Amino acid sequence: MAAQKYDLIVIGAGPGGYVAAIRAAQLGMKVACVEKRSALGGTCLNVGCIPSKALLNTSEKYAEAKQKHLSNLGIDVGQVTLDLKKMLKHKSDIVSGLTTGISQLFAKNKVTHLIGSAQIISSGVVNIVDGRDKGEFKADKILIATGSEPMSLPSMPIDEKQIVSSTGALELSELPKKLVVIGAGYIGLEMGTVWSRLGAEVEVVDFLPRILPGMDFEIASKFKNIMEKQGIKFNLGKGVKDAKLSKESVSLTLQDSKTQKESELICNIVLIAIGRKPYVEGLGLDRLGIELTEKGQIMVDHNFQTNVAGIYGIGDVIEGPMLAHKAEEDGVAAVEIMAGHAGHVDYSLVPGIVYTAPEVATIGLTEEQLKDKGVSYKKGVFPFLANSRARATGHTDGMVKLLADKKTDKLLGAHIIGYEAGTMIHEIAVGMSFGSSAEDIARTCHGHPTMNEAVKEAALVIGTGAIHI
Repeated sequence: MAAQKYDLIVIGAGPGGYVAAIRAAQLGMKVACVEKRSALGGTCLNVGCIPSKALLNTSEKYAEAKQKHLSNLGIDVGQVTLDLKKMLKHKSDIVSGLTTGISQLFAKNKVTHLIGSAQIISSGVVNIVDGRDKGEFKADKILIATGSEPMSLPSMPIDEKQIVSSTGALELSELPKKLVVIGAGYIGLEMGTVWSRLGAEVEVVDFLPRILPGMDFEIASKFKNIMEKQGIKFNLGKGVKDAKLSKESVSLTLQDSKTQKESELICNIVLIAIGRKPYVEGLGLDRLGIELTEKGQIMVDHNFQTNVAGIYGIGDVIEGPMLAHKAEEDGVAAVEIMAGHAGHVDYSLVPGIVYTAPEVATIGLTEEQLKDKGVSYKKGVFPFLANSRARATGHTDGMVKLLADKKTDKLLGAHIIGYEAGTMIHEIAVGMSFGSSAEDIARTCHGHPTMNEAVKEAALVIGTGAIHI
């Protein structure tokens, strides 16, 4: 029987892969999308972005009631108890509903869903080596969108029981007495926040002397102070040298990155959140001669094509921020270029968001990067404590920080700590994508009372001065 032929086969049905498949189908291509899971959505939807945000939401509500915040507002909810099993089911129900939604979108757009592990035989042939749709399939073009997987430490192999990745941290059946998070990045802080709110003692360990590496230092420092007030402990400038497991606990040997002095830290669960690496195992890239970067990412040109004609890559497997929304933009741009249209993604304007409470959101350059580049800049900072909506709702932690070119007033970066900062940052994202100046933001009428007025005020600080401080 002859192999089925497609215009495009997408390998991976995460945010990059499934969006690329749907957009390609909309552009008239005959498309198949291969996914080794039976459920669509990839890591992000099944064991990443979506389930973690569901737990962040429910844990925040639990903590708000437990800590008497509602009582202070005149709302007495009585005794507050945690039903962890029900909370986890709620998370799973959300995931199930969304994966079903993607299946419906595939059906609507006539995208063929193939289940199994894919191996690329040549530039025009994909072999599904196992799963429901085992067999050989042909395509004019192949798009690799297999995403990434958690990195681990040699001294601490992940067993998803006592030493867990972000996947295991989403499925803990019991509340740990003490959770140690290795890694003070986005994922570690988000998952640490979830379990801290639910009652676990949480301590974050990182080899670096700061949290959120790569983020604006002033913002990261202020955010650390906020998290410490929420009860999260930090043990920074320490590396993990060794781990010893017993039935009830994990004993970690930490080593100071400067003095080399060792110390012991005992906990119930360890979450490894030191970053992610491209997932390209089993694809056959070595045999095909596809070039990789030093970090193991697939090298592509400005059209997202590898050095092997007809094979493309997007998302976490190529260079750029390892973020779901970046992968989506990659996917759309790649298939539009394949279809003869224009396509481009500006990686300097990809928002980064930490979904804690308050949230942290950033876009563009940090103050440190501007200094390193020798760029003369102006800074505008406005605290939410002076924002009327923040005062009315009790969300006064944090601030808006804008950075603009000193000569041209063009916005170069924005960094926000605050309630729904991840939503607020997109006002700046739109402005920066059109080359907005700080004055453009300052002279735009903002609704009152809103949190976004803090953005306007920060822009005013850069210019003639804020009104409300």
